[in-house]
Amino acid sequence: MALTYAQIPLQVEGVNLNLATIHTLKETPPILFLHGFGSCKEDLADIVVNPRLQHHGFIAFDAPGCGHSDSDNLPATDIPFLVATAEAILSHFQITKFHLMGHSMGGLTALLLAHSHPDRVLSFVDIKGNLASEDCFLSRQIFNFPSDDPEVFLDAFITRTRESKSFGNPLYASTLRARVRAGAVRAIFESMVQLSDSGDLLGMFLALPCPKMFMFGEENRGLSYLGQLEKEGVELALIPESGHFPMYSNPVEMWRRIADFLQQLD
Repeated sequence: MALTYAQIPLQVEGVNLNLATIHTLKETPPILFLHGFGSCKEDLADIVVNPRLQHHGFIAFDAPGCGHSDSDNLPATDIPFLVATAEAILSHFQITKFHLMGHSMGGLTALLLAHSHPDRVLSFVDIKGNLASEDCFLSRQIFNFPSDDPEVFLDAFITRTRESKSFGNPLYASTLRARVRAGAVRAIFESMVQLSDSGDLLGMFLALPCPKMFMFGEENRGLSYLGQLEKEGVELALIPESGHFPMYSNPVEMWRRIADFLQQLD
């Protein structure tokens, strides 16, 4: 499967972007993947070597202010802006129908995207995206550990993350400086908390008409809403020996569950 890297200039809500993308397109609807805060588009790149997923095309990109993507207005990078950016990418590639995957921040962005375009989403794999207030263990730090200096906040955030005893956290923390511009953090985190505290995210997720999987590491098996998801017919995928980052801690099991889910749809 050929994999194309490209820088795509776009203007979204008056903001000039240069988005770093990877994609491979086929005749069938592709997977649109939205990465989490501090993660990257390459979190899905193993799809090109996974023998069970060779027939799926996909599109992934570094969010504005993240990875190798640039923005001329970093403070504009809140979750609604990320939704608009995803819509612009779909328009650029002329994609009408698609499968959707998102992790953490990307899961929340994907949920709002699917809520706005329910007739276009064929399936949704939500990898520990925000559905309730309890999911803001990273983003709420913008309020719990306030700083007027975005660089100081990011440095302290990296230290706290590195020192927390959780699967994958030290590896995740080691790359944060390279994957996130400090000027984009506040808008992202504040909007994640606001949406998680005041929006009916769980209701939105359950109302989506497409097949849905909610994936989470075993460290998050105590989430209060898991029982309701299962009762409402959402497929639950608990990934052993993993926390918030199954793609770093147990990628073999993560990909097995994703492949099983997509093959059921086929």
